[in-house]
Amino acid sequence: MSSIFDPILTGGFSVGQYLLCLLFAGLCGAVAALALGRESASSRSFLISLVVLPVIVATVILMVNGSVGTGIAVAGAFSLVRFRSAAGKARDISAIFLVMTAGLACAAGYVAVALLFTLAASGLMLLLSRMPMACDRFAALHITAPESLHFANAFDDLFDRYTKSRKLVKAKTSNMGSLYKLDYRIEMKDPAEAQEFLDALRCRNGNLEIALLNDTEGGEEL
Repeated sequence: MSSIFDPILTGGFSVGQYLLCLLFAGLCGAVAALALGRESASSRSFLISLVVLPVIVATVILMVNGSVGTGIAVAGAFSLVRFRSAAGKARDISAIFLVMTAGLACAAGYVAVALLFTLAASGLMLLLSRMPMACDRFAALHITAPESLHFANAFDDLFDRYTKSRKLVKAKTSNMGSLYKLDYRIEMKDPAEAQEFLDALRCRNGNLEIALLNDTEGGEEL
């Protein structure tokens, strides 16, 4: 009995079947781009790439279907792309794999499976991005201190008051040794007290530069 999960391609393929595969591949890419663009500040070029990528993948797979030699050549050409691009965030890499999988499914003729997979995976990404996680409580704190300040214990009372935990992860000198650059990993007791915490710190470090960052901002690259 015919089912929406049956492949639309059997043996060869016509122009209409090819265009239908491209239509569903582009639709899957658009769904993924909308989901990612809603939850992150992704660039326009990256979102456009998510829409176009499954269309390209579907066409390539259709062209090399049944040809081992051509498939190996295409795989070698695609592998060069990795060395021409910088490491991206884990979320972006996941989105790329998502649309590539959708493109492969469309190339195999399983357009309904590709669309359902994209909807399910995009919905899961949106759901997980809204769920509170333990890592959300942590932050990276960068403090610039003068050389006259004994930084080992200079901020202990403030840390005890505003944070649950803290750890000095890096300390280095700057400006010909006249300044210290201190990097801490902290867990705030109450994120709403961040401004009060920073004001207390700048009174202690001579009003030099202080930065409080989301701890995951520098740890998402793959």
